[in-house]
Amino acid sequence: MACDRAILEQDDELYEAAARLVLRATELGLTVGTAESCTGGLVSGCLTAVPGSSAVVRGGVVSYAIPVKHEVLGVPYEGILGVPQIGAVSSECAKAMAEGARRVLSCDVAVSTTGIAGPGGAEPGKPVGTVWMAVATADGTKSWLHCFEGDRADVRRLACRAAIGHLLESLV
Repeated sequence: MACDRAILEQDDELYEAAARLVLRATELGLTVGTAESCTGGLVSGCLTAVPGSSAVVRGGVVSYAIPVKHEVLGVPYEGILGVPQIGAVSSECAKAMAEGARRVLSCDVAVSTTGIAGPGGAEPGKPVGTVWMAVATADGTKSWLHCFEGDRADVRRLACRAAIGHLLESLV
C-alpha cells in the first residue's frame, strides 16, 4: 500500500503535473490556493514540493471538519452542509469551498476537494472513492465528480492528480 508521505516519490507523473502547474502560473503571473477535505493538504504538499512554488502558491485550507468548511471557507449550513441530500460531498460544497479559498487566500485560482477516501464513510449514492472537486477563477467556478477506485491512499493520490489537472486546465 502506498503511503501518503511518499506520494510524490511513487508518482513521477504527479510531480511533473505539479511542476507544469507552477511553471504555467508563474508565466501567467497568477496565484493559486487550495481548500482540501479528503486530500488533507496533499494537493498543497504536491505543489509546494516544486522549487519556485512560493512565487505562486498562496496557501491552503485543510477543511476536514464541517465547522471549518463553514467558519473558515464560508460554506453555508443552510442549503448545503445542513441538507442531507447535498452535504459536504457535493458539487455545491466543492464550489463553495473553492470560492471560499479564493477569497480567504486572496488568490487568482483555487481548487477544492471533498469526498470519501475510505475505508468507511460511504453514504447512499456516495460510495467510497466519490470525490467532488471545483476550481474557482475570476471567470466563475466549475465542478467535477470523480469516482476513484482503490484503497484510501489510492483515492487520495488519484484525487491529487485530478485536482492538479483541473487547476492546470483552468490556466490554459
